[in-house]
Amino acid sequence: MHTLESAAPAPHLPTSVQHLTFRVREAGYALPIELVREIIEYAEITRVPMMPAYIHGVLNLRGNVVPVLDLAARFGMELTEAGKRTCIVIIALPLEDGVQRIGLVVDAVDAVLDIDPHGVVPAPPFGTGIRADFIAGMAQQEQGFLIILNMPQVLSLEDIRYLSQAAKGS
Repeated sequence: MHTLESAAPAPHLPTSVQHLTFRVREAGYALPIELVREIIEYAEITRVPMMPAYIHGVLNLRGNVVPVLDLAARFGMELTEAGKRTCIVIIALPLEDGVQRIGLVVDAVDAVLDIDPHGVVPAPPFGTGIRADFIAGMAQQEQGFLIILNMPQVLSLEDIRYLSQAAKGS
């Protein structure tokens, strides 16, 4: 007698992916939680000369020099003026030659949310206030859309070079 073997089960697709949500000016943004290492209070940042305006400078994080990028300035807005809820989100961005830790200045951290990848839609070509290539997708939430950032695009190779120089130059 000949029996049919059942096919291997399809790989399990995650029903949701955790994202850290935060605000830059009044807009809501999100990053996959796997990139986030920690969130720290806004602290004194050492300016590094001859860097683009959106590179805020560097900070000392437990003996390590971490370059800090102002997301608002990177998006073409004015530099962030630190307020009560201003934070620095420390991310670890995988690169070809290792992992680069980078601090991102944000106006406020909101929450960690589960976002269903099936509910993420492509960014519209205009109307988000930032370059379309910076956006991995948009997730509908009760209070409106969250912009999910495409960090490799937000931090271009040239930015990474500047950030690396900033970390070495301090």
